[in-house]
Amino acid sequence: MNKESILVVEDEEKIARLLELELEYEGYEVTKVFDGIIALEEYRTKEWDLILLDVMLPGLSGIELLRRIRMNDSHTPILLLTAKDSVEDKVSGLDLGANDYITKPFQIEELLARVRTALRFKPAEQTEEEADWLKIADLKLNEKTREVLRGEDQIELTPREHDLLAYLLKNKLQVLNRDQILEAVWGYDFLGDTNVVDVYIRYLRKKIDLPEKQPLIHTIRGVGYVLKEAK
Repeated sequence: MNKESILVVEDEEKIARLLELELEYEGYEVTKVFDGIIALEEYRTKEWDLILLDVMLPGLSGIELLRRIRMNDSHTPILLLTAKDSVEDKVSGLDLGANDYITKPFQIEELLARVRTALRFKPAEQTEEEADWLKIADLKLNEKTREVLRGEDQIELTPREHDLLAYLLKNKLQVLNRDQILEAVWGYDFLGDTNVVDVYIRYLRKKIDLPEKQPLIHTIRGVGYVLKEAK
């Protein structure tokens, strides 16, 4: 029987070593990493059964690393390690798709119990067909077939509208400024005005955010746009 693999991302070496020893004693295969950027590279090397992720990391913060992982991976359990009073980190982490959080300093028995629970209820991996869809609420976009659905209704988009919506979906919950959107959707060599982003956002809203539906494309005044469900 293959051991379940756990990626430990923790920059305090003593804590990382403690986690490694305790988890290996419990029968898990453990890899520990001390830096956020290296952790992202390590994450991409294989399928992990669980990730233990410290919020405060050099290179790339734990919250940003979580966001990048969740852009294309909704099934790998991720447990955040947070400071005792960091309520904001806990809320941000859960909003971005963390399965649970553990407050430092922690009791190792509690941590092991949380790990067992997360692995026990690990969601089934998506089928290849499901993985082709980008989703939020009742909005779905298929990158292969280029279908777009809001509930049961099929939505016809132009190629540029489709690319813009796909980019928003891949970065859902993240506030994106106009320059980011312009570079990703129109390309580095686009010579037009950034107002083109506002124009195409308006086009998308007319097709996606229908009056009877909850709005999904939100304007962040002075910054840009975010795709998220209204609270």
